[in-house]
Amino acid sequence: MPPTHPGARRAFAALALCLALAACSSIHVERTTKTSGSFRSRAWAFTLLSWDMPQTALGRARENAADTRLVNMHVDMVRVTPDWGWWNWLFDIVSVRVATIEGTWGFTGEEGASASASPGSTTGSSSSHAASR
Repeated sequence: MPPTHPGARRAFAALALCLALAACSSIHVERTTKTSGSFRSRAWAFTLLSWDMPQTALGRARENAADTRLVNMHVDMVRVTPDWGWWNWLFDIVSVRVATIEGTWGFTGEEGASASASPGSTTGSSSSHAASR
């Protein structure tokens, strides 16, 4: 039951709005070839007395990217804002944080060139046999 005092109503409405916004996340996936592309995952979290609602912004952004089930994902950039370094403990009192994760996914065809066998090795050699176990 919501409070009846006008100031308490506003505080309750503000808290409800913050909780609703805290559940926001998005992902953008762009294909550059048939089997590869880039992605950007973004999530918000509301923090009150070191309790992140519904969870940390970075954790939510990572889960959002993982839920796409894209193969061979490589994270190139992770950013959590606001970020004041040592002073981030201030944001643990009350804040809204936004986490962004950007990277690539898939296979461009250049991966095989870097993983070619070394000279003198054969398919049945012990190094390739051990790697296949």
